[in-house]
Formats: sequence, C-alpha cells, structure tokens
Amino acid sequence: MPVITHLGSAGIIWILWAFVLICIRKYRICGIKMLAGMFTGLIIGNFILKNLVARDRPCWIDTDILMLISVPQDYSFPSGHTLASTISAVILMQEDKKLGIPAVILAVLIAFSRMYLFVHFPTDILGGLILGLIIGFSMKPIWNKISDYLQKRKASS
Repeated sequence: MPVITHLGSAGIIWILWAFVLICIRKYRICGIKMLAGMFTGLIIGNFILKNLVARDRPCWIDTDILMLISVPQDYSFPSGHTLASTISAVILMQEDKKLGIPAVILAVLIAFSRMYLFVHFPTDILGGLILGLIIGFSMKPIWNKISDYLQKRKASS
C-alpha cells in the first residue's frame, strides 16, 4: 500500500501520464485536459477546501497507530490523492477506454490505500471522488467551449 499511495503523491503518476500523452499527437488534448483538471482540483481541493474545512486526519487523532508512511502535514478533507486520480481517470475514460480502465483501477487502489494507511477518513475519499467526478466531467465541455472560441477567433482573423 505505501508504494501505491506514493504513486499518487503530488499527482506524480498522473502528471507523468499527462506529459506522455502530450507527446503523442492523437492524445495531446487529453493530456492537456488532465493537467488542467488536476490544476483545478489542486486549487479547489487542496488550497481552498482543505483549509476551509480544516479537518484533522485520523492519524492525528489516534497517534497510537503505527504509520507505514510519513504523517501528512496538511488537512484531511478532501483527499487530494483521490481527487487527482478521479479527475485523471474520468478524462482518460472519456478519451479512450483502453487508457481509462487501467486508470480507474489505479485510482481505486490509490483511494483505498489512503484509508488503509490511516491518513484519510472514508468521507475524505468520498469528497475527493465527488469533486473529482465534477471536475473530470467538466473538462470536456470547457475544452469544447475554449476550442470553439479559438476557432471562431482564428476564422475572423
């Protein structure tokens, strides 16, 4: 579980995946949407909601549990690992199920690892999941509007 959870730390696996996709012409837009979605999740989830809710982590409350990973220093709600994983998995599923299915499996494993490792409550995971679904599904229509705007602007030039 520590290895799985570290894959999601700072969204690193998803950021790397996005950069690989950006290098492939067919999937370039998908990679850009992933980065935009994760950036949106970072702002809303990690910078705003975590500090607004200010929920203690389970490992802060019960310090008798032997930790397998270092104790996180930021607040618990929502789970940033779950948030970034869900956003990425949704965008990948929308783009190509062959990319999306492994992403969904990895996202579920990462989310579960956060509870298993005693750094999140189930509701933290649920919060990250719901917000991740909202942001992930929002990226496609937002991208379509941006794309339409740019095409209209280019046509009028």
